[in-house]
Amino acid sequence: AEARRRRTAAAPETSVRQRLYRLTELTPPHPAPPGRPRIAVAKDREQLMRWHGEFGAAIGGHGGMIGSAEWADARISYGGVTLWETPDGTPVSMAGVTAKVAGQIRVAPVYTPADLRGRGYAGAVTTEVSRAARTAGATEVLLFTDLANPTSNALYQRIGYRPAADFTAYDFGPGTGQR
Repeated sequence: AEARRRRTAAAPETSVRQRLYRLTELTPPHPAPPGRPRIAVAKDREQLMRWHGEFGAAIGGHGGMIGSAEWADARISYGGVTLWETPDGTPVSMAGVTAKVAGQIRVAPVYTPADLRGRGYAGAVTTEVSRAARTAGATEVLLFTDLANPTSNALYQRIGYRPAADFTAYDFGPGTGQR
C-alpha cells in the first residue's frame, strides 16, 4: 500500500481486515440446535441466491466478483452448500464450501439471517461442512473472517479453527474502486 501511494499519490485506506483460520480438532457445539443438515439442491436455488445477496450486503459488498445466481448454480452443481434445517424442514442457515484444490477446501460463506442468529445454527452448519470436508479427504480446511466481527471469530475458534494469517485490503482514493 505504501509503495503504491508513493508511485501514484493515492492515499491507501483500509477497506477490510480478515483472518484466515485453519481447522485443527473439530469440536461440535454442545448442545447442537434442533434440526439437521441437508445439502442444497436445485429447488433451493432462489433461497441460496437471496442469502448470498444478503451475505454480500451484510459484509459491505466484499462478497466477491460472482453474482448470486452464478454462485448458487455453481455450488449446487457439486453439492457445495449445506443448509441447517429446523425439525419442520425450514432452512435457517447455510455454509458453503469450495471444491477441493490441492487438498484444501475453504468454507465460505456462512450465513444466518439476522432474525435467526444467536441460536447455534451457524456453528452447527459450519461443523457439518467441516466434517464433510475432512471426510472428503481435505488435508486443510480453511475459512476467512472479518476481524471486525468478534462473534464469528469466537465461534470458529470454539469449534476448532485456529488463526493462520491476517490480511488487509486497501482502497486507493475515493471513487477509484481499486484495491
